Amino acid sequence: MSRWVAAFTDTYLPTINGVTYTIRSWRDCWERNGGRMDVAYPRSDEYVPEKGEHPIGSLPFPFYDGYRLGTPRIPKAVTDAEIVHAHTPFAIGLGGLRLAWKQDTPFVTSYHTPTGEYADYLVSNESAAEYVERASVAYERWFFGRSDAVLTPSEATREHVVETVGVDAPVHVVPNGIDIERFHPVETADFVDKYDLDGDRPLVGYTGRHGYEKRLSELIAAAEETDFTVVFGGDGPARKSLEKQASESDIDVRFLGFLERDEMPAFYSALDVFAFPSPVETQGLVALEANACGTPVVGANAGALANTIVEGETGYHFESGDTDGFQDAIRRTLSEYDRLRESCLARRSEISVERAVDKLERVYENLF
Repeated sequence: MSRWVAAFTDTYLPTINGVTYTIRSWRDCWERNGGRMDVAYPRSDEYVPEKGEHPIGSLPFPFYDGYRLGTPRIPKAVTDAEIVHAHTPFAIGLGGLRLAWKQDTPFVTSYHTPTGEYADYLVSNESAAEYVERASVAYERWFFGRSDAVLTPSEATREHVVETVGVDAPVHVVPNGIDIERFHPVETADFVDKYDLDGDRPLVGYTGRHGYEKRLSELIAAAEETDFTVVFGGDGPARKSLEKQASESDIDVRFLGFLERDEMPAFYSALDVFAFPSPVETQGLVALEANACGTPVVGANAGALANTIVEGETGYHFESGDTDGFQDAIRRTLSEYDRLRESCLARRSEISVERAVDKLERVYENLF
C-alpha cells in the first residue's frame, strides 16, 4: 500500500458526520499500511490542520448546517499525487477533477449522498424541488461519469447510481468500514448516570443528524403505549419539532444533544435497540457502529439499510412509514436481544475499516 492519494472533500473536521469519519478512518488506515493520503478540505477556524491536510478558503453553506462552500482550488502540495479521490461532486470535488485532467491521473469518486436530498433545503415549493432534484441527477450523471471508478458504500446505493443516475463508469461497492478498536462493548454505568437514564426501562435510541429526511418522528410514534425510553443523541433542524411531538405525548423521550466521539461506544452499548427509520441512507454508518458495540438495529427496509441490517442476525426491518410494524420489530428485537447481540459481535471483523481499505486498495490498483 504505497500509493499517494489526494482526497478532495467539502466536509471535514471539526464537523463530524459519516463522510468526515470515513475519510479520516481511511486515511489513518492507509497511512498505517505505508501509503500516503492527503486531504483538501474547507478551511475552518475551529480546526488546526495536521500534516497532509490542506485547507481551502470557504464560507458556510446557508442551507445545510455543517457544510461549507469551498473553491475548486488545487493545493500545490498534492499536484504530484498518483490517484485523485473526490468525496464530493461539488466545489472542492471539481478541484479534484481539474487535477486529474491536468495531470492525467486516475480519478476515483465516492457517492456518499444523493444531491437531490438537498432540494428541500434549497426550495420550499414542491414543483421547484422536483426541478432541483432532476437537475441534481443530471449533474451527478455528468460528474460521476467522468470517473475512472465510482465507489458506493452499499449495493442499494450502487443500484441507484447505475439505474437512477445512469452513470456510465465502473461502479464498485466499498463499504465505509468501522473502527472496531474504538467501537466495541463498554461499561455504561457512568454514561447512564451522567444522562440520568432509567436502567429499568428498555432504551431505544438513535444518534446522528436530526434531519427531516431521517423520519425520526416515526420513532416517537412507534413508542406510544410502550414502556420504552427513547433516547436521541445528536442535533439538527428537526429537533424542535421532535421535542414538540415528545412534549405532546406520554412517552419518556430524552434529548442528549451532541455527544463527544469518546462517548459514542457507551451510548451504543447502553441501548437495547438502535432505531433507524431513515429510508434514504447510502450505508447507515451509525447502524454498523451500534452493531460493533453489540446493539441490534431496527431500521427501514429501504435504501442501504435494506442491506446494512442482516435480517434476524443484526436486527430486523420494518416497512418505511408503518408505525405498527416499527413497534413490532422493536419488540421482537428486545425479546431476542441476547441472541442478536452475540450475532452482532460475531460479525465485527466483517465491518472493519481494515477490510474496507483492502477493497479500496484493489480498486485503486486496478486503475494502473
